[in-house]
Amino acid sequence: MSHGLDLGHGAQARAEATHAPPLLVAAHGLLRRANRLILALGSIALVAASLILSYSVVSRFFFHAPTYWQDEASVFLLVGVTFMTAAFVQSQRGHVAIDALAHMLPPGLNRVRQFVVDLFSFAFCAFFTWKSFTLWHEAWVDGQVTSSTWAPPLSIPYGVMTAGMGLLSLQILIQVLAGLLERVER
Repeated sequence: MSHGLDLGHGAQARAEATHAPPLLVAAHGLLRRANRLILALGSIALVAASLILSYSVVSRFFFHAPTYWQDEASVFLLVGVTFMTAAFVQSQRGHVAIDALAHMLPPGLNRVRQFVVDLFSFAFCAFFTWKSFTLWHEAWVDGQVTSSTWAPPLSIPYGVMTAGMGLLSLQILIQVLAGLLERVER
C-alpha cells in the first residue's frame, strides 16, 4: 500500500508538474535507473547464491567433497541483495508498515504521520550508513578477513552494506524533500 507522495511510477511527471527543483528531479531519475539496474543484478545474485548452495549439496552428497567457500559466498551475495535493493523497495513503499493508524486518521493528519515516519526513517538510515562506513573503513584499513579457510575480506560485505544503506538514505531523503515541496504548494 502506498502512502503519501508516491515516487514510484510517474513520479518524474509529478515532480515536474509540482515545479520541483531540477536537482531533485535529476536525483530521483538517476536513483530510479540505478535501482532498476541493481534489481536486475540482485536477481542474478539470488540465482547465483542458490546455484552455489545447490552445488555444495550435490558435491558433498555425490562426491563426498565438501566445499569451504560456499557459505560465505552465498551469504555475501544475499547481504548484497538485501542491502542494495532496499532503496528500490522503499521507492515502491514496499517496506513493512503498520497501517492501523493510516485508516483511522484524517487525510491531513495521516500525511503528517507519514512525513514524520519518513523523517525518522531517514535519520535512522543515515546513522546506519555512517556506522556501516566506519565498519567498512576499519575492515579495509586493517585488512580484516573472515575466520574461515577461504578468508575473504570483510570490506566486501561492509562496503555493500554501506552502499545499500546510502542509497536507501538517499531514496528516503528524496521522498522527504518531495513531501515538503508537495506541502508547500498546497
